[in-house]
Amino acid sequence: MRFRTVLFDLDGTLIDHFKAIHRCHAFAMQQIGLPAPTYQQVFNAVGGGLDEAIAKLAGVENVERILPIYTKHWLETNLQDVEILPGAREILQQLNAAGVRCGVLTNKRGPAARQVCDFLGFTPLLDGIFGAGDVPWIKPDPRFAQHALAALGADAATSALVGDSPWDFKAAVGAGLAFYGVTTGTHTAEELRAAGAKPESIFANLAEVDAALR
Repeated sequence: MRFRTVLFDLDGTLIDHFKAIHRCHAFAMQQIGLPAPTYQQVFNAVGGGLDEAIAKLAGVENVERILPIYTKHWLETNLQDVEILPGAREILQQLNAAGVRCGVLTNKRGPAARQVCDFLGFTPLLDGIFGAGDVPWIKPDPRFAQHALAALGADAATSALVGDSPWDFKAAVGAGLAFYGVTTGTHTAEELRAAGAKPESIFANLAEVDAALR
């Protein structure tokens, strides 16, 4: 096995949580008198952190008003609409069996990421879950990935990051990690290539990533 540590993005990589994300954005925006966004609008807005998504959907001026409403509704309802993406549990199990340390590196808020990983039974398969708000940085800032590697006692030269977005690619490159992209989330293969990812590092699903890692 080439890698001793593999970090995974969460939304769009290990899980599909977009129904809950859309529902909470729609609820919060309606509470302040704004029209509910479409599913596609929310899908296009996420990835760079919750504050950025709210700013894209409702305007920067409404972030502070919407954030507490969204957060409260999220904590009350988010586990109602979460699905494990095909191959997610299997790749974690197989990497664990091979002695590879696994972690989650996500722009989802840290407490929410840990809650959903507990709910889905991922936590015993993970050596760390690192989310927005745990440290001052989020992806694509390389310091976020570097923090995760330091916490895991890992070396970038023997580590990889698996994700579905340009933020994941840029975070990996900036921190010196290998990148494995999947198109199960918010971005297409063309968009990942446009961000700089090599075609041979982009895969249709986690089963293909698992095979490539081996």
